[in-house]
Amino acid sequence: MSPTTRYARSADVNIAYQVVGDGPLDLVLVPGWVSQVEAMWDEPTHEAFLRRLASFSRLIVFDKRGTGLSDRVSVDRLPTLDDRMDDVRAVMDAAGSERAALFGTSEGGVMSALFAATYPQRTAALILYGAYAKRIRTPDYPWAPTADERERDIEGVERAWGGAAQLDVLAPSMANDPRLQDWWARYLRVSASPGAAVALLKMNTQIDIRPILPTIRVPTLVMHRTGDLDIDVGGSRYIAQQIPGAKYVELPGRDHLWFVGDTEAILGEIEEFLTGVRRAAEFDRVLATVMFTDIADSTAIAADLGDSRWRSLVESHNSLVRRELDLHRGREVDSAGDGFLVHFDGPARAIRCASAIVDGAARLGLGVRAGVHTGECEMVGGKLRGVAIHIGARVMAAAAPGEVVVSSTVRDLVAGSGIQFADRGRHELKGVPGEWQLYAVLRGR
Repeated sequence: MSPTTRYARSADVNIAYQVVGDGPLDLVLVPGWVSQVEAMWDEPTHEAFLRRLASFSRLIVFDKRGTGLSDRVSVDRLPTLDDRMDDVRAVMDAAGSERAALFGTSEGGVMSALFAATYPQRTAALILYGAYAKRIRTPDYPWAPTADERERDIEGVERAWGGAAQLDVLAPSMANDPRLQDWWARYLRVSASPGAAVALLKMNTQIDIRPILPTIRVPTLVMHRTGDLDIDVGGSRYIAQQIPGAKYVELPGRDHLWFVGDTEAILGEIEEFLTGVRRAAEFDRVLATVMFTDIADSTAIAADLGDSRWRSLVESHNSLVRRELDLHRGREVDSAGDGFLVHFDGPARAIRCASAIVDGAARLGLGVRAGVHTGECEMVGGKLRGVAIHIGARVMAAAAPGEVVVSSTVRDLVAGSGIQFADRGRHELKGVPGEWQLYAVLRGR
């Protein structure tokens, strides 16, 4: 659930903001390009990141003027960096924050750095992630796109607006996740109009804060992922060298978005920098039913059909799977190639969904195998982890094409449901200790 949204008055503009947590220090999250403070809580990975920040701080989030729930502005009169600094001060005043740490991501890092240099008395610390000092390449700043490359990027965003624009660049590790795709597309739509989004990108293109970096005199942490596909890591290395006493941390990964990938590495650095202590990662443990599916003999079928026909068949298969997930309340956790990992809140629904998928795939001429297991998992940023996931995958591997196989745990939990099984005997599951009793679902009864 999204926290309460309030408004701060900055000159004649209303700025939407929220306050979360009651920690001993104030932390202002300065967003990048566009944002929407209520929609950001709808994506589990984003929400988990914010909740973690709020566990050791009083977290203040806001939408910059012209974006999200803040007052929109004319694309002919876009806000200056001075205007946006005023917005930060207005939000801090409205939230009762005399002094706060600023966490600036991407373009928000530019604004945060300028605020820290201008208002050191109100800046307890400066944290930059995936930031840059300049957005157009010059001989003395080679870590940015050329003017032509930048123009092509902006044109691409305008063409793709309404969909999951740039997700392949911003979050390559999750770019094929349907849930993230749907949320990202909606998040962008509610964050800004197409015209405003493009105008803001063009405005950001003109930014150059290199002269102010040596004037920053507050404790500063600079972070960047080495393989970031959107902002070159060289820019953050430069920033850290220019800010006196800055701490620089380079992290592995290619994602630009800070709330995907190995988020714990980022969160741990922030917490330790601000509090002096880094806690072990906390995981929510849940009892989950997981279903794995896979197209049997897919390589041979693909070779026989050819790329075009195989791709069309896989698309039909994927549409079938997702229709059944909607009908049976399954949550797609991951999909890779021709297989799915799905989370259910009950094993009977998982079995019925798996059976429907196997039967539907048979009508497409495909032999799909499925495995279902129930066990305790760790929920981390909307993703499931733990031994139960490995067991579920191994249970599926024991199934024949056209078969749904379940663990004894699942069979016991659906007693009285009318679902019937055939004993498949005891199996050793690769990488899992002991022997496991498995059962095949008898369908059509």
